[in-house]
Amino acid sequence: MLRLGNAIRLTPREIDHLTHLTEFKPEGVKSLADLDVYIERCKQYYWGKSRESKQFHQLLDDVVADMRGAD
Repeated sequence: MLRLGNAIRLTPREIDHLTHLTEFKPEGVKSLADLDVYIERCKQYYWGKSRESKQFHQLLDDVVADMRGAD
């Protein structure tokens, strides 16, 4: 992720990775807030109380944390 303040630009590799995980392309993600909204929408779409749902949500959180690096 390329970042200037709160403005971001996802790399093609990050776009492919997120699309592969969620089946939704992160279109219009141009800020950290946009990225948070995208992740929350994905979590809502894949909502559930099962262990697998919780693990998937944690995976998304981990991927975003890795992308953000040290905030």
